[in-house]
Amino acid sequence: MENTPIIKTVNLVAKYGKRTILDKISFEVKRGEIFMVVGGSGCGKTTLLNHMIGLLNPYAGDITIDDQSIVHATELNRLVILRKIGVLYQSGALFGSMNLLNNVKFPLEELTDLPPVAIREIASNKLKMVGLSDFKQYMPAEVSGGMQKRAAIARAMALDPKILFLDEPSSGLDPIISAELDSLIKNLAETLGITFVIVSHNLASIFKIATRVILLDQGTIIASGNPHHLSEDNNPLVRKFFNRELAA
Repeated sequence: MENTPIIKTVNLVAKYGKRTILDKISFEVKRGEIFMVVGGSGCGKTTLLNHMIGLLNPYAGDITIDDQSIVHATELNRLVILRKIGVLYQSGALFGSMNLLNNVKFPLEELTDLPPVAIREIASNKLKMVGLSDFKQYMPAEVSGGMQKRAAIARAMALDPKILFLDEPSSGLDPIISAELDSLIKNLAETLGITFVIVSHNLASIFKIATRVILLDQGTIIASGNPHHLSEDNNPLVRKFFNRELAA
């Protein structure tokens, strides 16, 4: 099953009113890879992510997860498909009134019939995976931004998704903490076989952990491949982005 696509996006078109945000976007994400969507501000990265996680419906085109269309699925089948994914939003989106353990327990309590003892064990294990075993009882406001992101990843993994979508995971973090988060993501991909789809403009992260990237510009894909190779691409816009000459 390795190297087979787990996500396919085919001729995706997204519009806000009469304005086209994404124009005939097509790509595949392979199982177990760290796939990054990159580009400058306003290029359509977050819009693409929101379509892939089912928050928005496209104007045209299709998105499949595990060969099942998320666009054309019935409401019931759509929920089944969405159970295969976890999401980390840019803010982390932890519940401020819950400690870290209860944040991770929340999706298990809401979406499973597991007994409380099992839920606590699973949630504790997820926090252990991200290095937060000693902080279960801490409130989000009592831990650092990097730890909040780790806790949010633990919550996103609560239901054992096949795919994790991360929106600017290093946003607001200093370079050292960002590098630690990159190492965590790479370790989870390698040890658990989770597929990551990450929206980012952090060049250090892109070069460190991305298996493949697509570079968006004005709603279209202008380059795709390994970022180390794209830094020498024939397209000057591509070279500028990967050599940090273009503001992201």
